[in-house]
Amino acid sequence: MSDDLFAAKAAERLAANGPLAARLRPKRFQDVVGQDHLIGPGAPLRVLVDQQRVKSGILWGPPGTGKTTLARLVAEHSHMVFEPLSAVTAGVKDVRDAIDRATKRLGERGERTILFVDEVHRFSKSQQDALLPAVEDGTVVLLGATTENPFFEINAPLLSRATLWRVAPLDEAALELLAGRGAKAEGVELPNDVRATLIAQVDGDARALLTTLEVAAALACARGGDPAVVREEDLLAARSGVLLNRSSDTHYDQVSAFIKSIRGSDPDAGLYWMLRLLNAGEDPVFLARRLVILASEDIGMADPMSLVLASAAAQAVRLVGLPEAKFNLAQAVIHLSLAPKSNSVTIALSLAERDAALPRQEVPAHLRDGHYAGATALGHGVAYRYPHDDPRGWVDQAYRPADLEQHVYYRPLSHGSEPQRSAWRTSRRGEDLPSEDA
Repeated sequence: MSDDLFAAKAAERLAANGPLAARLRPKRFQDVVGQDHLIGPGAPLRVLVDQQRVKSGILWGPPGTGKTTLARLVAEHSHMVFEPLSAVTAGVKDVRDAIDRATKRLGERGERTILFVDEVHRFSKSQQDALLPAVEDGTVVLLGATTENPFFEINAPLLSRATLWRVAPLDEAALELLAGRGAKAEGVELPNDVRATLIAQVDGDARALLTTLEVAAALACARGGDPAVVREEDLLAARSGVLLNRSSDTHYDQVSAFIKSIRGSDPDAGLYWMLRLLNAGEDPVFLARRLVILASEDIGMADPMSLVLASAAAQAVRLVGLPEAKFNLAQAVIHLSLAPKSNSVTIALSLAERDAALPRQEVPAHLRDGHYAGATALGHGVAYRYPHDDPRGWVDQAYRPADLEQHVYYRPLSHGSEPQRSAWRTSRRGEDLPSEDA
């Protein structure tokens, strides 16, 4: 009885003085902001809870989208004991102990257990295997939370026994509602323009929004005023140590959208994803590096100046830093988006790599080093023809092993400035080469 009393007192103090995100944690489904596709009226997870038919499942979504909150509410409304485990700190013994407790509850009091495993993707194979029998026979209802793609990280036998619930980032309307609740709880005023900036910064992450708002509210209160008003500089100071979660699918999905938008010649989409990433704390140098890669991989010889501009932008980003470096990145994004596209460099590299991996391809004798005593006797460098001795600036001679000499790697496309390369190469070889466009 005393343990229950102490637990109640602790909960009471946390409710008054705990982190804002904990104080605003919903107690009912109708208080949850977002995730209507799962728990709205008639939604599948809500129906299973209302019918007391909840089975094991994986809650998959970005950080701060309410996975732990959903699991707690499912347990409470299903009249099950909520037993949390963290995959970061729990071992096989912890898993087995939790299953033993669940077995005891079921046998002694008829109580079922929801075993909530946070960061379930971090469980090793042996830990997941230890869970499997209890999940299979229903001793526990597993609810795992993960930010990673479960098809890559969770064992197929365990995944096949669980329903996959996709938890979505909060949309603008949901974040707006949550920001209002947070400002009210903190007793501060949050002007519309500042609220819009806050929502843009957190990329659908409710926890990040409330954490940022809590710090910004403290700064506003320290400044004084009745009521205290949160300013944009308060948000900037509050967010200075909060970075994008690089381990999450959301990060890599946004980077993928950024690159694909530029490759698809859409400068507006490229700028949008660039700003989404920067607003969430992405390192601008990382984005600049990606642009340098794209300049060769997706544009290449169709516009050789794209690599020069992308490299200059990368240097400027390191020199200038944010926020002014946004101009350098934006210029590069627009230029690369509008540049003609060609993957002929990528194709040529792939074909050349295949031949370069072949074993025992000797350097032709006329290309070998002839600048040492005895080289001439070996025939090294003897038949080499110096291109600058020819008025055309090139000579027709073999530069690869005989078996590979006729292999063509670089095939100019008909985009941008590549036709000029194609014309020069055709005139030099005296024959028309097949292109990837043919």
